[in-house]
Amino acid sequence: MKYKLIIDKDAQEEITAIVHAPSALTRQIEDLVRGFSGADSIMGYREDEMKKLSFQEIECITVIDRKVIAIDEAGNQYRIQERLRELEEILPSYFIRINKSAIANENGILRFDAVFSGGVDAVFRCGYREYVSRRCFAQIRRRYERV
Repeated sequence: MKYKLIIDKDAQEEITAIVHAPSALTRQIEDLVRGFSGADSIMGYREDEMKKLSFQEIECITVIDRKVIAIDEAGNQYRIQERLRELEEILPSYFIRINKSAIANENGILRFDAVFSGGVDAVFRCGYREYVSRRCFAQIRRRYERV
């Protein structure tokens, strides 16, 4: 397999892959390319603090008291100015919708727990738990079955 990278600030960005057949690697490359928006962080606000949050350190973005909140690896909560719809467009492909008001970094999900009421919760590495809707859980299962 050959790899070639040409950096030219004046050229329009283009990615071309020539393969013999689709594989798990080609699907990962395609997801990475399609999911990349050029941004790799967003600004988060907490009390008197303003912090640049990289997408990789965010475990969950949810709505709490009508405010969009990003939860990082340490469990810290930061207010985000963008709406969830806007964030969905710029977040990488490893962020998945888990309910109507939450988007999760699938790399930050430790496990899915069944709860007494018959639902499912996503448990994150930081300890935060968020409800997973039935519709979203079905999509997540299909996504993992393809891998």
